[in-house]
Amino acid sequence: MTWQGPTFRISDGEHIDGVWCLVWRRHDLLDEYFVEHLFVYADGLIARDRYHPTDLAGLERLLATGRIALDPPRASERREETPQRSKWETRYPEPRTHESFLAEVADEISALAGRPRVRDVLRETLGAWWRDPTEATLSSVREAYLAVPAHLRVYVLGDMDQQDRPLRMLLTGLGEAVDGDGPVATEKAHQWARAYFDDLFEVESAERERRAVLHADDPRGAPQPPVVLGETVFPGSRPAEPGEFVLRNDYDAPFTYAGMTCPTVTHGYWALSAADPADRDRILGAAGAREAQEAGGRAERRPDWPAVRLAVMAGLLRAKFDRHPRLAEVLLATGEAPIVYTGFSESRFWREGGPQGGRNWMGRLLELVRSELRVAQSGQTPAARTAETALRAATRTGSQTGENGGA
Repeated sequence: MTWQGPTFRISDGEHIDGVWCLVWRRHDLLDEYFVEHLFVYADGLIARDRYHPTDLAGLERLLATGRIALDPPRASERREETPQRSKWETRYPEPRTHESFLAEVADEISALAGRPRVRDVLRETLGAWWRDPTEATLSSVREAYLAVPAHLRVYVLGDMDQQDRPLRMLLTGLGEAVDGDGPVATEKAHQWARAYFDDLFEVESAERERRAVLHADDPRGAPQPPVVLGETVFPGSRPAEPGEFVLRNDYDAPFTYAGMTCPTVTHGYWALSAADPADRDRILGAAGAREAQEAGGRAERRPDWPAVRLAVMAGLLRAKFDRHPRLAEVLLATGEAPIVYTGFSESRFWREGGPQGGRNWMGRLLELVRSELRVAQSGQTPAARTAETALRAATRTGSQTGENGGA
């Protein structure tokens, strides 16, 4: 069985994570079974096809009465007819039973709620035993292993070749047959199991150290909540202190870029996108950002615009915040928080689009410029600035080409 997800439901305004799998449901009137979705949520609620809510005890009753089956009835009959093979030699998991499936569902609920999975607990107790091999730590390993649903134990170590044989050998007393029909556990066999875990944890330790070096620049601590730059319409005049609205492209903050005076970033962006110089002048002269965007959207685009628009937008933002230090302070005050640029006027290429998806390039470029401002504030010169002259030259080249009737 494969769990699918993520999914969720809303309960009293709260977003509750979930996953789902397929089971077989017996029809209430017909003696037939049909495939049905079984949803499991972080708060323990279980539902069939998002309806008929129950809990773990209710699911146990549904399984016991046959109203829900884990396999088609005929498949269950065939499985019962299959001769049992040695648990030590077989490469297949143990059959899934109602008991082991309920344990698996309980494990999924724990994971959704942020608690460790049974396999994580097992790995932790194995590590404790490896560091301190005593009867007490080995007993903890045995308890953790038996807590893993039986049909999932065979690959609990993530080893497709040895499977869980090292664990089963380790947990079998000297002189006893593993699983009752496997080899007898000897001191040599226990040494083999210990050597297996020596290799396993030494490799894992080396890998953790390697990743710590490779990922040494990963952010530390809890992430900051995102700064959401929503599109705002002011019925009258804008307030004297509009706050983070000054970071949006339609905020009036004149600056010069590529030889043009841009009333807003929106004016500059759409003007530089136009192939015809007359359209460019008309866009720059638009009464407001909305009018500039509408004029730019109707103008013929430069053929190279998809390839250069990100660089152009980054240059416009740099010019805006260079010209207006007070606005740069507002951007720097957002710290290291992700910036989510929302709204409805821009395309989803530039903004976060909610459930419909969006690339949020404006938010990402604002984070880039914020990082450059931080470096400049410390008295250093960001590497990105070394390419600024080339970028502006490319922008001017595009403008001159447009004036000559080309791109």
